[in-house]
Amino acid sequence: MRSRTPDPLCAEAVELARAAAEEAAHPHPLGDYLGVVAEGDRLVTHLFGSEEPGYPGWRWGVTVARAARARYVTVDEVALTPGPEALLAPDWVPWNERLRPGDLGPGDLLPTAPDDARLEPGFVGDAPEAEPAERGTVADVAAELGLGRPRVLSPLGRTEAAERWEENFGPRTPTAQAAPASCVSCGFLMPMAGALRQAFGVCGNEFSPADGRVVSLGFGCGGHSEAAVVPQPQPPAPPVIDHMGADPL
Repeated sequence: MRSRTPDPLCAEAVELARAAAEEAAHPHPLGDYLGVVAEGDRLVTHLFGSEEPGYPGWRWGVTVARAARARYVTVDEVALTPGPEALLAPDWVPWNERLRPGDLGPGDLLPTAPDDARLEPGFVGDAPEAEPAERGTVADVAAELGLGRPRVLSPLGRTEAAERWEENFGPRTPTAQAAPASCVSCGFLMPMAGALRQAFGVCGNEFSPADGRVVSLGFGCGGHSEAAVVPQPQPPAPPVIDHMGADPL
């Protein structure tokens, strides 16, 4: 249990602690003496202000100690430590939690954890227990269904993807609210394959704000193929023939 009262001999060893702190702080000067903190039985830390550039609010801590029944105090540790108002670096965050959409650039590699909850095992290779002809058939069907990969999207992965797509190009966006009709009836919509095809497609209208993007079938914009009918040009008026006059010869 830590003693609340500093050991008298250790608390009096201010000059010993100061000499150790000055040696550690060299070539920068040492600040003012800030006090002493009891760390345990016959163990205290003397604090000195720091003049280190770039370390405002930090302080030098010199821990001194003595053995039981000993009269001599020795330096145990010297360290630069932050004070109550010290400038500190932000808490470290793992790289995979710092990533944001758009951070991945050309040549960058983004490893995926083996236990990523967004993925689940897919179908790869041939079925060893089947006949050669049957193995080919199984592989063809798997490739057609998009299963010829080690891992595929899990239900959680599909749900998260759908939520992101709905947020950007879904029925609740201002563009969709002002649209004359939804994408489900638009001729520029290209259907998707897989489990999400019943809710999403890809926009193929170059004049739409969602061109080349995955859109919800409930999304819509002013570029809907049936939003407005282009007026047909009027046929020219028939020529007027003067049957009463005569053309000069």
